[in-house]
Amino acid sequence: MNCRQFAVLGALAVSLSASAQEVTFKIAHFLPAAAPTQQKVLQPWCDEMGKLSAGRIKCQFYPAMQLGGTPAQLAEQARNGIADVVWTGPGYSAGRFPAIEAFELPFMVKDATSSSQALWKYYQQHAQQEFAAYKVLAFHTDGGQAVHTSKKEIVGLTGFSGMKLRTSTRVGARTLAALGGQPVAMPPAQVTEAIAKGVVDGSLGAWELVYPTKLSEVTKFHAQPAQGVAYPTATVLTVLMNKQKYEGLPADLKAIVDKTTGEVMVGKFGAMFDEVAADTKKRIAAQGNKITTFSATQVEAMKQATASVEDEWAKQVGEKGLDGKKLITAARQLTGTGK
Repeated sequence: MNCRQFAVLGALAVSLSASAQEVTFKIAHFLPAAAPTQQKVLQPWCDEMGKLSAGRIKCQFYPAMQLGGTPAQLAEQARNGIADVVWTGPGYSAGRFPAIEAFELPFMVKDATSSSQALWKYYQQHAQQEFAAYKVLAFHTDGGQAVHTSKKEIVGLTGFSGMKLRTSTRVGARTLAALGGQPVAMPPAQVTEAIAKGVVDGSLGAWELVYPTKLSEVTKFHAQPAQGVAYPTATVLTVLMNKQKYEGLPADLKAIVDKTTGEVMVGKFGAMFDEVAADTKKRIAAQGNKITTFSATQVEAMKQATASVEDEWAKQVGEKGLDGKKLITAARQLTGTGK
């Protein structure tokens, strides 16, 4: 056999090896394994990739911060390759991803489906640069944060006065402070115990969190805007992949990742969060808890009280070289929440 034949055989072997390459994605997030995010979106996504790749793509889940660290460190874990894929809130890493925070501003998000689609467009148009170190698989919102309290019903703006409530992001904390409440930052896993011990009076949080974090066991009152009205605050969430992990995949496996993420995954997250919110509200009412709906007058009063949050945010991101007012206008046009 001559050198040329050896070279051809060698190239063929490399090609066959690449096409047969198997990969396991280490997927980390901050909620328990039973949470809808894993059970209804991420696990089915992994199953689909497994089928499309004839079993060559596999997933290993590390829920509830099993790889160590805090939720605020998940983005860094993806960047450094501790995890291959993470689901996290960029706002947990305070100030690191300023442009994307526009969707956490007061009264920006009405539901998960429409706001997640809007957020994906916003990311593509205005926030790609701050996520350049990642392969971004999806963005979505939590659909808006209701107020969950243990002993006191929140009725309108005055109901927030002096209430110590867990908030998930710095924008959410500013919004709560503007409403008269006292924001307390803590990971979702600590909230239920903190409420049970009286450390906080309750929590701002998506309906999706109520059962996985057992908020349902320590809260009796829940308050939210009417259907189709934007919430006082929301959390931006994202699925990030280690860029080197993605770039090291064979072309056919890259294509599978691309086909099953992006707008497709955004849609699945949005639909799931809205579906779980509707189901959770039914369940929480059936167990005897009270759900209060803010009136149009109460919402207007809250909007006026939180107007300064938007101005402060625009000024702060301006110091980082971003045009805050332009970003706010873009976000409100996309979400249909323009003033």
